[in-house]
Amino acid sequence: MKDNKSVFCIGEDVGFGGAYGATQNLKEEFGHDRVRNTPISESAIIGFSIGSALCGFRPVAEMMHMDFIAIAMDQVVNQAAKMRYMFGGKAKIPLVIRCGVGGYLNAAAQHSQSLESWFTHIPGLKIVAVGTPSDARSLLRDSIEDDSPVVFLESLALYDKKDEVPEEYIKNPLGKAEIKKKGKDI
Repeated sequence: MKDNKSVFCIGEDVGFGGAYGATQNLKEEFGHDRVRNTPISESAIIGFSIGSALCGFRPVAEMMHMDFIAIAMDQVVNQAAKMRYMFGGKAKIPLVIRCGVGGYLNAAAQHSQSLESWFTHIPGLKIVAVGTPSDARSLLRDSIEDDSPVVFLESLALYDKKDEVPEEYIKNPLGKAEIKKKGKDI
C-alpha cells in the first residue's frame, strides 16, 4: 500500500484490524479512504471491488470466512472472472479476494469450509494458497500486482504460526511454482 496509492482494503471490520488481525493498524497508517469497513454484505463488497478495479484501483477485499464467498458467486464467477474476455482482453480486473479458509477454529459448519476447488475450474480466476508467513507476504504482493482477479486463500491455522519473513520483497510471479526442496522420487 505504501508503494501504490491505488491499493485499498475493503471488508467487514478491516478498519479494526480484521477478524484475525491481518489488517491491524492499516487504518491508522493509510486512513479511512484506503481501509474501508463495510456492512455485512459479501456481494456488495465484491461488486464494489470489481467496479473499483475497472476504474483503475487495486482493491483487496476480505471475506472473513471463505464460506461467505458463496453469497458473492455471481460477482466472482460471472463478473470478475469473465470481464477480461467479455471486453476482448481490454479490461483489467486487478482484484484480490482474501479468504480465511479451514476449520482450525472449531467455528461450526458455516465458518470452517475449504471451498477452493469451486474456483480452480473457472477461467479468468487465479487461485493462490499460502503455506508460510513468508509466502503470505510475497504472494499477497504478487497477487495485488497481478491484473487478473485472484482468490487468495489464507489458512486460519497459519495466523498462529511464527516464521522468519525477509525484509526485502522477493518477486515470485503468479503461475510459477517455487521448488521448496528438490527430490527424485516423483
